[in-house]
Amino acid sequence: MTSHHHQDTPRAAASDAVDQKLPLARAGTLGLQHVLVMYAGTVAVPLIVGGALGMSKADIAFLINADLLAAGIATLIQALGFWRFGIRMPVMMGVTFAAVGPMIAIGQDASLGLTAIYGATIVAGVFGMLIAPLMGRMLGVFPPLVTGTVITLIGVSLMGVAINWAGGGQPSSMQMVDGVQHAVFNPDYGDPAKLAIAALVLVVVIAISRFGKGLVGNIAVLLGIVVGVLVSLALGRMPFEGLDETPWLALTTPFHFGMPRFELSAIISMCIVMTITLVESTGMFLALGAITGRPVTPDLLTRGLRADGLGTVIGGVFNTFPYTSFSQNVGLVTVTGVRSRYVAVAGGLILIALALFPKLAHVVASVPTFVLGGAGIVMFGMVAATGIRILGSIDYGTHRFALYVIAISLGLGLIPTLSPTLFQHLPAWTHPITHSGIVLGTVAAVILNLFYNGVMSRERSMKLAAATTHSAE
Repeated sequence: MTSHHHQDTPRAAASDAVDQKLPLARAGTLGLQHVLVMYAGTVAVPLIVGGALGMSKADIAFLINADLLAAGIATLIQALGFWRFGIRMPVMMGVTFAAVGPMIAIGQDASLGLTAIYGATIVAGVFGMLIAPLMGRMLGVFPPLVTGTVITLIGVSLMGVAINWAGGGQPSSMQMVDGVQHAVFNPDYGDPAKLAIAALVLVVVIAISRFGKGLVGNIAVLLGIVVGVLVSLALGRMPFEGLDETPWLALTTPFHFGMPRFELSAIISMCIVMTITLVESTGMFLALGAITGRPVTPDLLTRGLRADGLGTVIGGVFNTFPYTSFSQNVGLVTVTGVRSRYVAVAGGLILIALALFPKLAHVVASVPTFVLGGAGIVMFGMVAATGIRILGSIDYGTHRFALYVIAISLGLGLIPTLSPTLFQHLPAWTHPITHSGIVLGTVAAVILNLFYNGVMSRERSMKLAAATTHSAE
């Protein structure tokens, strides 16, 4: 891929690294590593939504297959790119968690139901494609100060996910008792054996990243997970029940649950979710730009966000939900140092294969979350470290109010992580915003930066973005 006259600047070399075609086996191995990291998050949404709507096991299994298929297709669109779609960077796509609350509310409403979720998802995807150019033009409100703060916040917010993975699930779950929601403590949470396996995975990842050369060093996370799986198997902590009943082959057909219904109230709430998703994706793309050394231009950002919208339309057609760029995988790009987008292409193809062969997907689903916990701490910490590195490149002498922007944005952004129930009495429509630390922190950082520093000219913001990308290399 690399031509000789491109090698004069680190920028060109970094850009070439994104387009580098890797040998098949290597791309496949690195792609599998991406899939294992995102899998738990990807299938969580159909499990939660299907469970909340009281769907049968067969229907939930169908939702998961549909989800994997749509995630695979959306990943290919994003990483390969065609026409005006796709950012052409190592992006893995998965279902957004911002949509969970609104979708359950729509699905449980007797007058709406499941088909109204799909109708609203399709319209929200089209809406996303239409507003993508507008969001792309807003790159000027994301100078390094905002970008660094947002990327740091993404990493720190995800830390909670990694810690709960290591603990083996959630510390408590909400259950209905006599029509009232009660928090039920999970007695197995933080079981020392689970913590020991998570710690072992962490140690393996650290050791391989230090001593592993070439491909071995790049797949430190995958090898850590493999060691964790082998230990879990040996200790009888990896359940495979239900594997025999799982079919070998499954085909996902469009509109499986009936034709979509287009209800205004459902559409409005999903369009709000779509807007929030695009804000989150903007943060991810800027993070990837900093990590891979490919500056995110307004045009590139628009293409990436447009692909989010198209992925969401595909989701609605194939009986699944809105799609976004997965933040877990941004951390993996930092850990591996492999910037090639063809790794994400391989990951997308693996997702499609898992959708077609449910037995394979069932085996992947059996990887215990505590195995992922050890790896998660490295990956999400890496995202935060990238943000800190960008913040370190800011001249605080000239940016008098920079510390205010960082301090307040991080403080607000950590509320959902540190105190998930703080906003529980606010109206339901605010939840997608108040329950996502990344969205809260991003909105705060953008508004505070505008308040203190005003809008930066497009030329200056482009220069700064290039400088940021440079300093993050």
